[in-house]
Amino acid sequence: MKRHLGVPEGRFSGLPSPVVTFGVFDGVHLGHQAVIGEVVRWARSLAGTAVAITFDKHPQVVLRGAPVPSISSIDHRLLLIERAGADLAIVLPFTLELAHLSPEDFLERFLATELHARGLILGFDQRFGHHAAGDFARARTWGEKRGVEVRRGPEVDRAGLKVSSSAIRMAIAGGRLDDAAAMLGRAPSLMGTVVHGDGRGGKIGIHTANLDLHQELLPPRGVYLASCTVDGKAYRTVVNIGLRPTFGAGKGDSVEAHLLDWSGDLYGRDIELVLSRKLRDERKFESVEALVAQIRADIGEARRG
Repeated sequence: MKRHLGVPEGRFSGLPSPVVTFGVFDGVHLGHQAVIGEVVRWARSLAGTAVAITFDKHPQVVLRGAPVPSISSIDHRLLLIERAGADLAIVLPFTLELAHLSPEDFLERFLATELHARGLILGFDQRFGHHAAGDFARARTWGEKRGVEVRRGPEVDRAGLKVSSSAIRMAIAGGRLDDAAAMLGRAPSLMGTVVHGDGRGGKIGIHTANLDLHQELLPPRGVYLASCTVDGKAYRTVVNIGLRPTFGAGKGDSVEAHLLDWSGDLYGRDIELVLSRKLRDERKFESVEALVAQIRADIGEARRG
């Protein structure tokens, strides 16, 4: 999948038969996957290009100045969009100027002028444009005038509940990983860059990869069983999320991953931790020796699955 960060400025005006969807796509959940899948099928029928437009920030961060915890960072989101089948992902800077575009001006600028789109698929009840005034009916009216066919994506629910990014955020923050997985269509995962830590893992004989998650939403503190794929091979992984209280409270939550049977240098690499289940709560141990014994017990449980 080709990726472009920023306004295209005409770079993609010559794409073959672009079929487009747009949105925040936080988490790229089952609803997002269904829409992108429809885009891909339609584009393939035209020998065209499946395009997903997303934004570098959640709109509410700009409109209200309110922090919105992201299920997935932008790099993680792009990876998930690629897995959903898109040929091109465009990441637009979400600014007040963009937020103030009317629905028609947004469509005219980015679908007609930038992409010369053949088709557009909106989420089932998607709203867009200034004051969220845009909807399927308004987009279809615009499309009829501009020769762009507009379709509505399928409605997706699980157990009678609407699949949404906000519901998934609540499930992850509440530790309900199974509920989150049902709406994501996959196990929840964390993606980040491996950075240098304080080196304690090596000193106690249990090497860990410390992750910078780039603002991804964390589940409750504790120790988790996960899987991590490196160079095409999956490794069972023990992940600690929390403050490492045995060593004294830090400045904030850290994420440390021990990949079973892995040896090598991961510094600077992006890795994805696919969470399976929680093994235990994080707690403070009376000594480093007691902590090491518990970590080895956690590793043993991870090996058993």
